[in-house]
Amino acid sequence: MISVRRAAAALTAAAAVLSTAATGTAAAAPSPSASAAALPPGLYGKGDPTYDGVWRQSLAFLAQRATGYQPADQAVDWLLGQQCADGSFASYRADTTKPCDDKTMRDSNATAVALQALGAVRRQAADPTKIDTAVTSGYGWLRGVQNKDGGWSYTPGGPSDANSTSIVVSALAASGVKPGSYTSSQGRTPYDALLALALPCADDEGPGAFAYQPDKTGKLLANADATAAATLAGLGKGITAVKATPPQAPTCVDLSEPTVERAALNGASYLAKSLVQTGHLTTPPLPGATDAEPKPDFGNTADAVVALAAAGTARLAEPALQWLEQNAAPWAKESGPAAYAQLILAARAMEADPREFGKVDLVEALNATGPAPKTPDTSAVSTEDEEEDSFLGFDVWWIIGIGMVVGVGIGFLLSGRKK
Repeated sequence: MISVRRAAAALTAAAAVLSTAATGTAAAAPSPSASAAALPPGLYGKGDPTYDGVWRQSLAFLAQRATGYQPADQAVDWLLGQQCADGSFASYRADTTKPCDDKTMRDSNATAVALQALGAVRRQAADPTKIDTAVTSGYGWLRGVQNKDGGWSYTPGGPSDANSTSIVVSALAASGVKPGSYTSSQGRTPYDALLALALPCADDEGPGAFAYQPDKTGKLLANADATAAATLAGLGKGITAVKATPPQAPTCVDLSEPTVERAALNGASYLAKSLVQTGHLTTPPLPGATDAEPKPDFGNTADAVVALAAAGTARLAEPALQWLEQNAAPWAKESGPAAYAQLILAARAMEADPREFGKVDLVEALNATGPAPKTPDTSAVSTEDEEEDSFLGFDVWWIIGIGMVVGVGIGFLLSGRKK
């Protein structure tokens, strides 16, 4: 997930620069980068946040809430300060004193995960009303940039992709809004967009998988990262999903009238088969890379574990979780808070202890990457009950807020996207 986001953002930024050079017209550009020494104190992680600042902050919040911690007010304020006036988020804004303009590269992934994270920390935040306003505005922006087919692209104006659409579905589900009721201007839902990217069970190369997007010829190619994300979304769940019961065997079945739930279970079947040989997923070499050997993909393996657990096939994810316990610590240490968060959420989904993940206390390691969170309240309700309670009534004020946004006629800045 982390590497995919960074690659997508970098490719989008490069496309924007090339578009400007070729046409002479203004195009979206990435936010300025920042050195580690210049990083704001409320941000988690010490690496360059240009392509993942909001993402890693949001995942850190979700993992902290999943383990009973409340992020520091300073960290919450940093995330709130990253939001543009129209409700969107960029991957990172180095200078938040300057308002977002047509050169700010708005990011559907960063926006959706930030909204989910803010919703998760709302109940114990210093100013819940401020978060309510931010989340209402953010969902209004996402509604405004939804594609006609019901999905979303990484940046507005591009074709829908499985990852971006699934991240938005995850946020909607967590907020209490039924993703299937979130329709485009042509009456299409996010699930319609995902079904259009699902491969049939008869496909030889990726039976039951999801594609990221069609290739240049319109062909769907199996993509494990997209499949993990779409499996969760198709089940109406997201990156904080837990083990589903009763357990079931993963199967791939093509229906004459396909449903998104069936497509999600087909996706789980594909992931289970992909993990059988090595216990982990791999990432193909980048174009032009001298090393042609595929490398282990720790982040996508963690995502696949969560997806399999949510689909009721946790038993088949156990070898992958054990592989992560034995091998993922160096990767997480190098990658930072988002990586620790992914491992925490994978452990939680499998009912494993993230404090004894191999030889690493993932919770302590994550908390050490930023401002110290508030000490957990051991008398509080369970994480699942707390998450459910934190969103009670959300869909009501969300609908009211959307009506206000539409009423004042806010325009959304769209920028082209080239893969």
